[in-house]
Amino acid sequence: MTFSPKKSTFKTKDMLIGALLRIPAEAIHRRIIHDLNAAGFTDLSLPHMALFRFPGPDGVRPSVLAERAAISKQAMNRLLGSLEETGYLFRSDARDEGRARIVRFTKRGHAAYAKALEVLREIEREWRAELGPRDFAQLKELLFRVWESPLVR
Repeated sequence: MTFSPKKSTFKTKDMLIGALLRIPAEAIHRRIIHDLNAAGFTDLSLPHMALFRFPGPDGVRPSVLAERAAISKQAMNRLLGSLEETGYLFRSDARDEGRARIVRFTKRGHAAYAKALEVLREIEREWRAELGPRDFAQLKELLFRVWESPLVR
């Protein structure tokens, strides 16, 4: 069953901040995957969003990616393996860091990531049209203040 906030009987005062942030974020992830699939990247699915979200995996150690995604190193290695098999990325030795590995996008990975950014820009245009330029700018400013605050650290 899909949750639809527009059909909800909840009032604004009843909604907690977690849901108000999670529901739009999940909708954005579903849209990105849908549009990536439509653009020919048919082997990408929602779990891959752990790697395709900002700032992306290129040049990052798998352990850091696991921490960012809040998943185990083993789960991250399975995700990385699936994206290696389908040609989106590869792991290589990190220079001057002993046994450390880093993740690198392939040409296909760069193309998929660029498409994801394109979809995000389109989503921003749609939200700006829906909310109006002033309210959309205020929403982004408030979210940026939260991002920069100790509240999310």
